[in-house]
Amino acid sequence: MSVSVAIAPAMPDLAYLASELRVPVLAQHVDPLDAGPRTGFVPPEAVSAVGARGSLVNHSEHPLSSNDVRNVTGRLSALGLVAVVCAGDVEAASDLARYKPPYLAVEPPELIGGDRSVATARPWVISDTVAAVRTVSPATQVLCGAGIHDRRDVARALELGSRGVLVASAVTRAKSPRAAIEELLSGF
Repeated sequence: MSVSVAIAPAMPDLAYLASELRVPVLAQHVDPLDAGPRTGFVPPEAVSAVGARGSLVNHSEHPLSSNDVRNVTGRLSALGLVAVVCAGDVEAASDLARYKPPYLAVEPPELIGGDRSVATARPWVISDTVAAVRTVSPATQVLCGAGIHDRRDVARALELGSRGVLVASAVTRAKSPRAAIEELLSGF
């Protein structure tokens, strides 16, 4: 089985990694503003200009209004870029699915970076999100995140209907990021 992998590095590394790596590189966030006098903001066009392939949208650490999610998702799509829209729960995921993003990741904020995986602590969040999103946008692929640490968490998320996972802390805090990535990939 092949597994698709993308990374979302810090903004200062985006252009360099997008030009050096074969895996898709995504921005961690884009803003719903046009290019111009926007110091400190990142419009989707800037992400495209540096060779990134898309962006996370609405991560719990950088939330947007529903209208801004619609705006950014549409602009990314118009640029041929991928939107990975994040939602904190089933209700938000169902609501944001109406914008038909290619990917929607459910991540309960209180489990992000923690020791308990959403796949074991709240498995219904994954299965209910999958069902809700399929009803609204059947083509949207559901991912899950929050506390995903090892192959068991990945395998359980897939059993619950997730098409993949969103991971940060398990890799960035690992003594060996490479070993952590290999462990997670073995869950597929």
